[in-house]
Amino acid sequence: MTDDFARLHARVHGLVQGVGFRAFVTRRAAVLGLTGWVGNSSSGSVEVVAEGPRPLLAELLGDLERGPRAAEVERVESEWLAATSEFTQFRVRYV
Repeated sequence: MTDDFARLHARVHGLVQGVGFRAFVTRRAAVLGLTGWVGNSSSGSVEVVAEGPRPLLAELLGDLERGPRAAEVERVESEWLAATSEFTQFRVRYV
């Protein structure tokens, strides 16, 4: 594991549920080779936890700020954390 391996925790606010946002994030994470999860929150936001090389996580963060066509992203709260390497794939998490 290199120094640039990190964890991104993000919460996406706006019209982001029921518009294919989780599928969009899952596809982008697969293309980027990231691990972690995406899930809807009871607050109406979408939560993302992803691990991988920091530059690729930064690319995912840019994708989260844009979202899929049907979404209307108002804001993204994000934080960078130390990676735990607990994930083996990227998946949709159902709460």
